[in-house]
Amino acid sequence: MNDWIKVAQLDEIPALGARTVTMDTMTIAVFRNSKDDVFALKDECPHKKGPLSQGIVHGTTVTCPLHNWKIELDTGEAVAPDKGCAHAFDAKVEAGIVYIKAR
Repeated sequence: MNDWIKVAQLDEIPALGARTVTMDTMTIAVFRNSKDDVFALKDECPHKKGPLSQGIVHGTTVTCPLHNWKIELDTGEAVAPDKGCAHAFDAKVEAGIVYIKAR
């Protein structure tokens, strides 16, 4: 997976929300914050596998809807005192189109 993959138009991803895409057999949540920055994480909280795509985006974190763990959108790392990591993907926007690439 060395190539960038087109996943959506930026305006198809709700501000402060996410849209899911499937790559191979993995569900990936593609997030958009209030500054139109985009991020991509495996749609699975490292705690109890909650769907991060259904969480609340604030700044550069998302709060898992199951147990309120906060996950950094750029790295997938849980915010202390919680520990764990969701798989993160590189994401970019070019000409209003969102692309992701596996790390």
